[in-house]
Amino acid sequence: MLDPAQDLILRPISEVQTWIFMRYAAVRDLLKSPSDLAELRAQNSELELEVAQLQQEIISLQEQVAESQILSSLLSYARSEPENRYLAANIIGKDTSPFIRSIWMDRGSDTGIKQGMPVVTERGLVGRIAEVFATSSRVQLITDPEIVVNVRLQQSRADGVLAPQLSGEIWVDLIDQDVEISPGELVLTSGLGGNYPADIPIGEVISVRKRDYELFQQVVIQPTIDVDDVEIALVITNFRPLPEEGLP
Repeated sequence: MLDPAQDLILRPISEVQTWIFMRYAAVRDLLKSPSDLAELRAQNSELELEVAQLQQEIISLQEQVAESQILSSLLSYARSEPENRYLAANIIGKDTSPFIRSIWMDRGSDTGIKQGMPVVTERGLVGRIAEVFATSSRVQLITDPEIVVNVRLQQSRADGVLAPQLSGEIWVDLIDQDVEISPGELVLTSGLGGNYPADIPIGEVISVRKRDYELFQQVVIQPTIDVDDVEIALVITNFRPLPEEGLP
């Protein structure tokens, strides 16, 4: 039997030996089962692959749902305007030049697309077909400074002409000075000039610029759609615009 002094000395040594043995046993067991480690690593790799595949499937399903919602809205709009015939097209490209504001569609002359046909969504006018190729076409946007659109303010019945600015603002110009215009007034295509069907929404008035010494007043509008976010649009295929000077 150990006396108290020996017990006091040997107890810490015993505890250290026990700790070393436990660590040694753990390392020994680990070294004895390399196949288990390899199997765990293989399973982990498989799980990571499955997770990546599931994430991709979720993204794909979300895109399908978003596209279905867009198509449903466009279909409802087309049904509300039965006098027109429409062809849906996907947006496949955008021009990046600040001087040429247009987008590209995956529809062309092979499907009956012609220059001058209006392009819309359920929220309003996108622009018009400017160039046509066999399987694609370029759409001149309502934000392009070179576009010509005759418009009418819904409440005041004032006529004007769309005037997109290089700064990105969209004005309506050539409005008679005597007309009283209020912010929030809706701007529509007028149908004058024969280049667009009448009553397609374009935007809302956000401010009025009126100076007594000028012949006309202008308004700044907020477009009803963000043309940069359009993914699918409708081409009005039964509308035949009059020739317009400057149209490619």
